[in-house]
Amino acid sequence: MIERKIKRTAKIAIFAVAHGVYWEQFPGLLENMKIFHQKMCGKVESNDVELKDFGIIDSSILAHETAKKILAFAPDLVFVNMITYATSSVFAPILKEINAPFVLLALQPRKAMDYTKANTFMQLENDSICSVPEFIGVSVRLNKKINDVVLGTLEGDAAADQQITDWCDIAKVLNGLKGARLGLMGHVLEAMYDMHADPTMLSRTFNIHVPLIEIDDFVTCYEESTDEEIEAKKQLILREFDMPDPVSDPVTTKLTEKDLLASAHGAAALDRLVKKFKLNGLAYYYEGKPDSIQRLVATSLIVGNSILNAEGTPMCGEFDIKTNIAMLIMDKLDIGGSFAELHPFDFDDNCILIGHDGPHHIKIAEGKPILRSLTKFHGKPGSGASVEFKLKEGPITMLSINQKADGSFKFVIGEGYSKKGPIPPTGNTNTRGFFPPDTKDFIKRWCMAGPTHHCALGIGHKADLIKKIGDCLGIESEIIR
Repeated sequence: MIERKIKRTAKIAIFAVAHGVYWEQFPGLLENMKIFHQKMCGKVESNDVELKDFGIIDSSILAHETAKKILAFAPDLVFVNMITYATSSVFAPILKEINAPFVLLALQPRKAMDYTKANTFMQLENDSICSVPEFIGVSVRLNKKINDVVLGTLEGDAAADQQITDWCDIAKVLNGLKGARLGLMGHVLEAMYDMHADPTMLSRTFNIHVPLIEIDDFVTCYEESTDEEIEAKKQLILREFDMPDPVSDPVTTKLTEKDLLASAHGAAALDRLVKKFKLNGLAYYYEGKPDSIQRLVATSLIVGNSILNAEGTPMCGEFDIKTNIAMLIMDKLDIGGSFAELHPFDFDDNCILIGHDGPHHIKIAEGKPILRSLTKFHGKPGSGASVEFKLKEGPITMLSINQKADGSFKFVIGEGYSKKGPIPPTGNTNTRGFFPPDTKDFIKRWCMAGPTHHCALGIGHKADLIKKIGDCLGIESEIIR
């Protein structure tokens, strides 16, 4: 199995809030609050994130001092631990200064007070919800946003734990986008109007940078690849893929030695390109003259791209950087992110084929992915090796990112199921997408929401999570269910 090389991580700040007057009034309360806060920190840290604890903020003076420290830490997400009642003055100075999502954690230590022994001390220990309305009300007045509030108990609450994990995953997406270098190489396939995108708008919205790469930059990497690098990729390909005989499509043949070597060479060159330009992703399309080195290298990338997708560096064709971003979002959620579009319906089975030629996230394949040699890439020049598989059976999520007439971006998100059954042996991925109760109705509503013709396809049902990512980025989302 190909291992991830790009770590999923995030920088998360956490602090607790309290009303400092309580400490003298109720001896022992502060010590208990510290214990509760440490339990919360451990809960967050278990999600494999970089957590920095800024302690218990119990005065406005301390809040102003802490705001500067959190600002210097530059978190991807801020958790506010509502351990007891606190005035909003211990929170507002921090909220004003930090441009990161804020999530309030209101998890009380008891499911309910023991009313036979109830007292003010016990109530204050469990007053996690008390100042949540005040904090959110003040955030509205400050024109700042509280992205979520997690309610429940500190221990034994699986739903609350999952919400914390979800927000840690969202932070990993935001961390992955922050400063990411998603390259563009070549040009839009003539003439897909929905593929065009403004790199400046992409940078403003997603906090990424878009290096513009010449095809000759890649030719140089191709020519500099060593025999040892190419052989290592060849052995990896032989280990990770099946190469069966052709079935019913005359365009396909058994993988040839020539196409195997070309794919290994292209994969080795891609590693060099990613390293040279410090890329976190790449969208490309280039044709070149027949028999030119440019056409040779541009048609050798499908297998290497699929390997890089599995390693955590999303790659896609047809110059579709918007879908490349969607693939990065899904990869940072650890749900895959394959390059996909709509293929024919199977009305007999109430499903639709969803897939694409080109690169895919092979870690979410159902079974071992297949390589076939194609005598022609349909609709494009060239020939060579191509990847064929379907997604793991079970829940799936689709994400398309499009631009509206005003230049702003929109997430179109869908949920369905990868259904068991045959796929065409064309050397392309195809998943049998089932969207109950009626797939045809779902696809109509999907199209009418205004996606691009491509989307990223991942496993699991993550529409609500992706919408929260859109909310954090200020992007409109529409969920089709």
